[in-house]
Amino acid sequence: MADLVGVFAASHAPLVARDWDNFSPSVREGLAVGYDKVGARLKAAAPDVILEIATDHWVNFFLDNLPSVCIGIGAENDGPPEPFMRRVYPYPTLIGHAGLGRHLAETALADDFEPAVSHRLTLDHGFCIPLWRAGLTPPPPIVPVLVNEIEPPMLSVRRCLEWGRLIARAIDTYPENIRVAILASGGLSHSIGEPSMGAIEVEFDEESIRLFDAGAEQPMIDYFEAKLPGAGNGGHEVRSWFIAHAAAGSRGFELLDYRPVPEVYVGCGFASWRME
Repeated sequence: MADLVGVFAASHAPLVARDWDNFSPSVREGLAVGYDKVGARLKAAAPDVILEIATDHWVNFFLDNLPSVCIGIGAENDGPPEPFMRRVYPYPTLIGHAGLGRHLAETALADDFEPAVSHRLTLDHGFCIPLWRAGLTPPPPIVPVLVNEIEPPMLSVRRCLEWGRLIARAIDTYPENIRVAILASGGLSHSIGEPSMGAIEVEFDEESIRLFDAGAEQPMIDYFEAKLPGAGNGGHEVRSWFIAHAAAGSRGFELLDYRPVPEVYVGCGFASWRME
C-alpha cells in the first residue's frame, strides 16, 4: 500500500523566478529560508511521488472551460511555458505517475466527487517554482491536482477539506508500495491585477497561520469563508493549503517560515503538517 510520508506547503510568485538575480541579497536570503526548509523536509521524506496541488494560471484552462478540480493522470506533463521559468527551470517534460493519478480520479468518482481529468497538463510557475527553489531538480514523478483558485465560483472551504480527506483515502488504498508526499503550492495573501495590487494582508496571514496550527476545521471554515474575499485575489490560493491540511488529518502544522515580501507581492508562507 502507498504511504503518505509528508505534507508541505510553499508560496509561489512569478517574480521569484523572473527577478531572483536582481533581488538584494537580503531578499534572496529571506526567501531562501522557507524554500530551503521545505526542500530539506521533502528530501528527508524521500517520496517516490509528489502529489502537488496548485491553481492553473490560464495555461491549461480559460473561462470557456474552467473545471473546479482537474487531476493529471498522464505519464508525462509539459514543463512551464513562461519564458522566465524556462530560464531557471530547464525541464520541458515532467514525469507523471499515471497509476496514482488514475486511482485518485477513480476513488473520487466512486465517492461522488466529479473531477476533470487530463492525460497531459502544462505545469506552470505555480507548480514549478516550489520544486525549483526547494532543490528538487529534477523532481520525482508528479501527480498534479489543479484547483480553480483564480476565478469564481470556487470550491468552498468545507469542500476543499473534503477533497483533502479524499486524497488521503486514495493514497492509503493505492496498492503499489510507494512513498507519497503532498505539496500545496500558493498563498498566502496577495493581490494581482487589482486596484490593491501589491497589498499584503499581514493580519489575515497571521490569523491563517494560527488557525492552521490549531488544526480545528470549523473555526477555519468560519474565518476563511468570511475573510478570503478581502485577502486579495491571490489569497484564494490558500485553498491548496486547506486540501493539504485535511489530507494530513487536520492535526495542525509547523510553520517553517513566514514573511511578507513586497518585492514579489506575496505574504510568503512555508509549512510542514504534523502527521501523527
